[in-house]
Order: sequence, then C-alpha cells, then structure tokens
Amino acid sequence: MSEPYDLLVIGGGINGVGIARDAAGRGAKVLLAEKDDLASHTSSASTKLVHGGLRYLEHYEFRLVRESLIERERLLGLAPHIIWPLRFVLPHDEGLRPSWMLRLGLFMYDHIGGRKILPPTRTLDLRAPPHDGILEDRLVKGFEYSDCWVEDSRLVVLNALDAEKLGAEICTRTECTALDRRGQVWIADLKGPDGSVRRITARSVVNAAGPWVDQVLGRAIPGERHENLRLVKGSHLVFPKLYEGDHCYIFQNRDDRIVFAIPYEQEFTLVGTTDVAFSGDANTIQISDQESAYICDAINEYLKVDVTPSQAVWSYSGVRPLYDDKSRNNSTVTRDYVFELDDPQDAPPILSIFGGKITTYRKLAEHALEKLKMPWLDLGKPWTAGAPLPGGDIPEGDFGNFAARMGEAYPWVPAPALLRLCRAYGTLVTELIGDADSWAAMGTDFGAGLTEREVRYLVDHEYARTANDVLWRRSKLGLHMDDSQRQAVTNWFANEGPK
Repeated sequence: MSEPYDLLVIGGGINGVGIARDAAGRGAKVLLAEKDDLASHTSSASTKLVHGGLRYLEHYEFRLVRESLIERERLLGLAPHIIWPLRFVLPHDEGLRPSWMLRLGLFMYDHIGGRKILPPTRTLDLRAPPHDGILEDRLVKGFEYSDCWVEDSRLVVLNALDAEKLGAEICTRTECTALDRRGQVWIADLKGPDGSVRRITARSVVNAAGPWVDQVLGRAIPGERHENLRLVKGSHLVFPKLYEGDHCYIFQNRDDRIVFAIPYEQEFTLVGTTDVAFSGDANTIQISDQESAYICDAINEYLKVDVTPSQAVWSYSGVRPLYDDKSRNNSTVTRDYVFELDDPQDAPPILSIFGGKITTYRKLAEHALEKLKMPWLDLGKPWTAGAPLPGGDIPEGDFGNFAARMGEAYPWVPAPALLRLCRAYGTLVTELIGDADSWAAMGTDFGAGLTEREVRYLVDHEYARTANDVLWRRSKLGLHMDDSQRQAVTNWFANEGPK
C-alpha cells in the first residue's frame, strides 16, 4: 500500500472541495472522493446567492451574518466572473414586518459586515416605474439592498480544479464504501466508476458528505447512533421571464418565510425556495405539487400577473443537511455550520461537517483545518483569502472591461456566446478557445452556443462525464435547448465521450 494521504475528504460539494483546496495549498497530500459528479446534490440546488442571510438577523445569528457579509465581498473579488452584484427590492406589506423593523434590519445588514464595494440600502417608491407595472397596487413603499449572485456548480468545480492544480487527487464517481481505523491511519475502500475497489490509507478524514454525513459516520464509527442531521428540502421553479429589469425581489410570506424572484439566464425568472422536512432518498429529489403551489401562491400575493405551476419550464430541488438543533420550525433551524470531531487518544481523527452556506465555505474550510492539528496534519498558514479562483484573475475585478477585451480578441464569436464563455471561464476562456480562429473551428454547434470544443474542454479539464454534467451543472444550457439538441449532446457522450 502506498504512502498514506494526509487527508481524505469524502464529499464533492462546496464544503468538501473548499477544504481539499485549502489543505492542498498548505502542502497536505489530499484525496477527495465524491460518489457522483461534483455538486450533484445540495451544492447545485441553491438559490445561487452569495449573501449575508438577511432573515437570519431575526434569529439573532449575528456571527453568521457578519461572517457571511465579510465573505460576500471577499468572494466577489476572488471570482468576479461567476459572482456579481445584485440589487434586491423588499416591498413593505401592511400586516407583516413593520417598516421600522425592515429598515433597522437593513441598516445592520449594511454595516455589521464592513461593506466596502456594494452600494447601500435605499428607500423606494413602488408606485414609480418599473415596480408600478410589476407589483400589486397596494405596495407603495420598499427598500433596495445589495447581495450577490453565484454560479454555484461552477464555484464547486473551480475549487476542485485549483485543488488538483495544487496536488490534490480529485476522484469523482468514487464512493467510499468502507472506512476503518487501524492503528495510526484510516483504511478506506474507494469504489470507482468501473466498479473496481481501491484501498488507501489516510492520517485524517473530513466527512463532508452532506445528506449522507451520518451514513459515513456509521461506517467509520459503528455501534453508535448517528442522528445529527435534519434534512430540509428546498425547491425552486423557473418561469419564462416574469418582468423586465435586472433587479430581484424578496417577498415576505404570511408564515414568516421569504421567497425570492431573480432574473435567471437572461430569458427566465427563478423563484424559490421552500422549507420542508425530508426523510426520503436524497439521491432522487423532486418538487412536490404542494411546494409548487406554495411558491406560486407566495409570488402571486405580490405580482400583478399571477402564475401557475404549469407555466414553469423547469424545477429543481435539493436537501439542506442541517445540524439538528431541535428547532420546531424548519425555517428557524440554524444555517450555521457545526463540526463534530472524533479524535480518540492516539487514533486518527474524523471531522464531520453539518450545515453551512455557500457564502461561508471558504471560512468553513479554514476553521475545519484548524480542528485537524498536529500530529495528524502538519499544515502551513491560511492562504485562500487573497487567492483568486481559476479564471478569476481579472485585472481589478473589472468584468465589463475584460469582456470587452475578449470581444476584440475574438470578434468571430457570437456576442451572446462570448459573454457566456467569459462568465463561465473568466481568463481561462483563452485556454478553451485555443487556436480556433472561426466559429466553425469550434466544432459541432449543438445549439445555444455550446460547441464540441467546449464539451471536450469540460471533459478534459472539468471532470464532466455525462450530458447532464455539461447541460445542467457546468452550465444551464439545457434550459435554452430543445429536446433534439439535448439529445445530440447525449449522443456525443455515448459515441465520443470518455469511456
């Protein structure tokens, strides 16, 4: 058996890849095992926001909000291609949270995180355009504040890419089927995509398996009850564009929850989310009729033009693997991350992670590695706070100027396609395009601006192995294609893809 890894990370969601990247950059020998594709589950089913969590202030989670707001601007600087500012409009509605409470909460939101880049809150007259044509007439006053958008699946992939560049071994479609402590190391069996089993040793383990974290703990520490998780399902609907403008809405519900309406993929509006207790198979999650009705009812309280579930063109659902803090209400269960460290004397440790938010993944990784100290891990100092993610080294973070320069360099690429490529790959777009000097040189055009050259790049560099990896995680181009175009990508993988 080969020399032990310093760290085995189980789980290829945002927490797992963030820890793998941080540890590899500190000199650790790291292997990450993900049983499916990267970001296959919770990390690709988010509302796509890097945000402080405005409503968490109501639950007095001030540390979480402060940390999230600090990370919001930090991540914006580290990945300006896949993260960008948004303005959210919060209407005041009589009978719900009073206006003074909303303004006080937004004042805190503006200040406790040391906001420097994003514009502050302002008060709006909703009787003026464009909101007068979008919102119900009873809504006359609102507030506009800042948060950020993130391409969540791409954030995961870019962290994995950087981890691999720094020496980590990234194994997708590889399940950890056995995990045993033996003396000074863990013995792990890793079942690969071809069914073969590889046995490795590791000095420490991070259990970042999300909805399966208790299951992994059961393998590692048999004979004990592992019931730390509270799975809460969140679902979203995607509609043809419901309103013009690049602003978002945050609507209050009568049940004290909120629902977002966010411009999505140029042609659509993303609406969500729900908070529903979940106890089924986390591998197969779909929106329920009740959730669809809930989302539509919520936004119909605010929009002049009502929508129905049948008008949605797509939906997605995921489960949040939250730490069970015994809260009665699914909406008030803490979104903060919780660590459980099992490190018996003279035995290698396993650190399990519960909860967390996309926004705080980088800070979570730093805190996780602080828990795994000598003699098991001999790590360097934290380093990720100032290190751009792949493609994020855009001069001064000025995406607009960068995209304009790419337009001059590649005038033959259709403008909408080039903008999408710049957003997805940042400065790596030159590596993807390579020596192509015409659109025809990019190979087969599958539709919606997806070419064979891009698909091959995603296979060769970004761990893509199926059409779904490309169409619904590395991109959302599946939304812009018809059935025959999506099938053409599937056929390419069957005939030309990795074997």
